[in-house]
Amino acid sequence: MMIRNVLLAMIAAPLALCSFSANAALRVLACEPEWGALAQELGGSLVDVSVATNALQDPHQIQAKPSLIARARNADLVVCTGAELEIGWLPVLLQQSGNAKVQPGQPGNFAAADYVRKLDVPTQLDRSQGDVHAAGNPHIQTDPRAIAQVATALGTRLQQVDPAHASQYAQRQADFMQRWQQAIARWTAQAAPLKGVPVVSQHKAFVYLYDWLGLKEVAVLEPKPGVEPTAGHLQQVLTALKDVPVRMVLYAAYQDPRSSEWLSKNAGIAAVKMPFTVGGTDGAKDLFSLFDDTIARLLAAGEKR
Repeated sequence: MMIRNVLLAMIAAPLALCSFSANAALRVLACEPEWGALAQELGGSLVDVSVATNALQDPHQIQAKPSLIARARNADLVVCTGAELEIGWLPVLLQQSGNAKVQPGQPGNFAAADYVRKLDVPTQLDRSQGDVHAAGNPHIQTDPRAIAQVATALGTRLQQVDPAHASQYAQRQADFMQRWQQAIARWTAQAAPLKGVPVVSQHKAFVYLYDWLGLKEVAVLEPKPGVEPTAGHLQQVLTALKDVPVRMVLYAAYQDPRSSEWLSKNAGIAAVKMPFTVGGTDGAKDLFSLFDDTIARLLAAGEKR
């Protein structure tokens, strides 16, 4: 009897393992919080999502630490922005992971910016001009219309890498897109008073937001992308704005706000901390509240003048 039980256990063990593998959640590693949140919306309980960065980290400047390499090694799908945003760390991370299925060109590697029309594409490449991205500005997540385009592509990719649950992904995608398009219409209507309002940016981080809402960027505090402004440069910006009716200066939650606060004080305009991604502010807890909070902050700053 004991021998029989042992034999049955030996037969059952691999069967149980196969059953677990078939039902295990798809392991998704997102480079930024917005894509982790989107993967969770589209995958629900079908996915196990981890995020490589948080909202208070500069996504350009991340280290490929052993813990992060381990997560990439075990991932079924890596979802990142692309457009060179992660060029300083993602290639190293993927190479050291040794995970063949998430390498560039494989179904397990998804770059969100590949599915969006890029803005600020340089006509010539000159690295002396600062943190210039050859493929264009990578900060596509500040426009919900871009997120809708990415959601369509990511939903398709989830079905491709996990075909056993394709119908469930398709259903979740349809539900998300319906709610998202309704939300875009609401946000666009709420933000109508912002159209044409002149603003200053601390970093070239909001071009997609401006393109969506019609805000007019009249100056950028960084003399070159990614280069902190000197006191002299800030003074030049202040002088240039003397006869421009600027309403606000915008900075991302992960940035040092001192230059924006200096301009706010000396120009008499509002300094607006933008969540920039999910988790950037207490109010930006998911993709929907990210834009609820973004619009609320812009409208509040516009009314103060």
